[in-house]
Amino acid sequence: MFFFTILIILLATKLAGDLSVRLGQPAVVGKLIIGVIIGPAMLGWVESTEIIDELSEIGVLLLMFMAGMETDLDDLKRSFKSSTAVAVGGIVLPFAGGYLVGASIGMETSHAIFLGLLLSATSVSISVQSLKELNMLGSRESTTILGAAILDDILVVVLLAFAMSIFGSEDVNLALVIGKKFVFFLIAGLMIWKGAKWMMKWLAPLRVTESVISAGLIVCFLLAFLAEEFGVAGIIGAFAAGLAISQTSFKKEVEHKLEPIAYAIFVPVFFVSVGFSVTFEGLSDQLGLLAVLSVVAIVTKLVGAGLGARMTGFSTRSSVGIGSGMVSRGEVALIIATIGLESGLLMKEYFTVLIIVVILTTLITPFLLKMIFREHSKT
Repeated sequence: MFFFTILIILLATKLAGDLSVRLGQPAVVGKLIIGVIIGPAMLGWVESTEIIDELSEIGVLLLMFMAGMETDLDDLKRSFKSSTAVAVGGIVLPFAGGYLVGASIGMETSHAIFLGLLLSATSVSISVQSLKELNMLGSRESTTILGAAILDDILVVVLLAFAMSIFGSEDVNLALVIGKKFVFFLIAGLMIWKGAKWMMKWLAPLRVTESVISAGLIVCFLLAFLAEEFGVAGIIGAFAAGLAISQTSFKKEVEHKLEPIAYAIFVPVFFVSVGFSVTFEGLSDQLGLLAVLSVVAIVTKLVGAGLGARMTGFSTRSSVGIGSGMVSRGEVALIIATIGLESGLLMKEYFTVLIIVVILTTLITPFLLKMIFREHSKT
């Protein structure tokens, strides 16, 4: 059954991606939509299993690792002011919007606050792929989006820890949460500065097959592991690893050899797995809430992040593009939703609606980016 699942995923994503390109959209759009079609929500040909979930996680880590390698560290430093403004704007408006929606439907204050935090999350893994297809991954806009996503992750998780320490059923040590994040970013900084160079020089010369790409992957999974151990999303660790490798003389070789591995199997599995969480059961009585939350999630993130970009010197078009790139909530919001369900801050009756909202924000992001940056799509 596993081999059949992989067969269906690979065949479906390649055909859907090709059709999407023929229709003038990024290939990732077709790959995301086909995940909903062949998943449990519709045809039921494939479904989420533990091994598929693991392959999917590797796929998103490799996607962010490659994004890190293609990001110029100096550009990332120069965009710090813009990234900060985009991250803050992309949190304040979605938080306010989520809280107001929650309060208007009678949620308890703690639940409404949690809803606001969930809508504040950002995951740019889909945006990264879309920007790559649009030949914009090394642009100033792309660098700002990636920097903002890192800051967004830090701020939202710290705010989530703060909310859980007050409202949650379990005690959360806020100082410990912040301290662990500080330690991780210190380690990541050391890896970018010297650590990765040292590891690559030590591992690359080993007299074994493909030692260079193996060494690069060791750095990637090491920082992804440490990120999760210290309470930061694994994708942030993988992105930091890519930045670290980009500072070494092995960057081009790692990048050249990694793409075939990633895009042959791991990344397609990730794209399809996004749709596995969709379910249409019990939605008939909540269609209004679904529509309202979807609009709030998309508009507040786009406007909030876009205003942050506009205030720091970007043109209107670029600001809208940056806001669009921040719209996707992806796996980050899915994780937060699960945490909320387990901690009692999210009622079970709203879980399915929020999962679909997250999926919709992820599906619409490539469309928005293509609309704003369409002239860059031709190679």
